Amino acid sequence: MSAWLEASVKDRVGSFRLDVEFGLEREIGVLFGPSGSGKSLTLRCLAGLRKVREGRIVLGGRVLLDSDRGVCEPPQRRKTGFVFQDLALFPHLTVLENVLFGCDRRNSPESLSKARKWLSRVRLETHESRYPSQLSGGQKQRVAIARALAAEPEMLLLDEPFSALDGPLRRNLRREVRLLQAETGIPLLYVPHQVEDLCALGDRVLFIEKGAVSGSVRV
Repeated sequence: MSAWLEASVKDRVGSFRLDVEFGLEREIGVLFGPSGSGKSLTLRCLAGLRKVREGRIVLGGRVLLDSDRGVCEPPQRRKTGFVFQDLALFPHLTVLENVLFGCDRRNSPESLSKARKWLSRVRLETHESRYPSQLSGGQKQRVAIARALAAEPEMLLLDEPFSALDGPLRRNLRREVRLLQAETGIPLLYVPHQVEDLCALGDRVLFIEKGAVSGSVRV
């Protein structure tokens, strides 16, 4: 039986070569390795934010990339949510408008209802008219996660989203992310900032070094 995510990607950035191959079920996977090992590059390739030279990516039975067949779905059709390290919230949009940006039809009543549902899920329903500058670091993280989930992704990719947070807040958000994943069933692939994130959040750890996945272990 095939994994939910099947990825085989080869790329090159300057002298750095990426050659990763791995599978992931509907679980929380952690991509762990030293700085410069290709973790963030792997996520960007999966999301379609970088044009991959060679590879094949299948998500939930859908072929997102097959270089041999000339298939390369654009990011907006891959159904992968992405939470960046810097969160990439729009400073001129309110919390609600930021979450609506993740919806297909932003002006429809259905999208408005969906955005408010996700804000409620991350406990920010009373903050919808605020702007990112009026939020704490943890609240900004929740907005970014709600926006990614509002797009109804088949996989959520997180690139060190908690790196700017202190210990207690980071631990709280890890628990919330695990609860959201258990409730929604949406698989996650997560690049951690610290080793403790690996143990506290992941179901499976994929070890990456010098652009290649060297192995995996179930936590």
